Amino acid sequence: MERQGFFITLEGGEGSGKTTIIGRLAAYLQNRSIPYLITREPGGIEIAEKIRSIILDPAHTAMDSRTEALLYAAARSQHLAEVVEPALEEGLTVLCDRFVDSSLVYQGYARGLGMEAVWEINRFAIGNRMPDLTFYLDIEPEVGLSRIAANQDREVNRLDLESLAFHEKVREGYKLVVNNNPDRIVVLDAGRPLHMVEQDIVRTLEERVLKGF
Repeated sequence: MERQGFFITLEGGEGSGKTTIIGRLAAYLQNRSIPYLITREPGGIEIAEKIRSIILDPAHTAMDSRTEALLYAAARSQHLAEVVEPALEEGLTVLCDRFVDSSLVYQGYARGLGMEAVWEINRFAIGNRMPDLTFYLDIEPEVGLSRIAANQDREVNRLDLESLAFHEKVREGYKLVVNNNPDRIVVLDAGRPLHMVEQDIVRTLEERVLKGF
């Protein structure tokens, strides 16, 4: 029986550097000749990308919080079925930019829907699939938002238009999720230079993931 792939997710507030870190991780796995797949949420496949465009459209500021939570769960379900599960079955290491923790934090905590309520929606969407390992890139909201403002190549989405208070609640929510999942989630200080964050992630991979390769 072939080895089941390893599911790694990256979480963090806006401007925490997830996309950049995933690129560095991919390069590391490639150098180790470990097959991998990079994907993201919401998105990663045609149907989910269309849902993403609806969720993150800056024109959709009137979107109800429950609608937002349900759309994220719908995109996640399709993404799992069409991208993540097949890749894991093939033995690939899946690197995913955001997963269910984001919904718990953004909609459950920051939007005030309640983490339990949002978890129930997503438990139906994901079944029993949870990440094997999650890296949470922790950063001061002011620093993350300033990075976004300085990066003219990055898409400006609806979440970027939220108040600083909202992004501070996102950070508070992540701390709660981390406390509830200490064995799965590794916290990294994303305010440090990129190479230092990368070194910590590689060290964790070598200790917890790559011994069997």
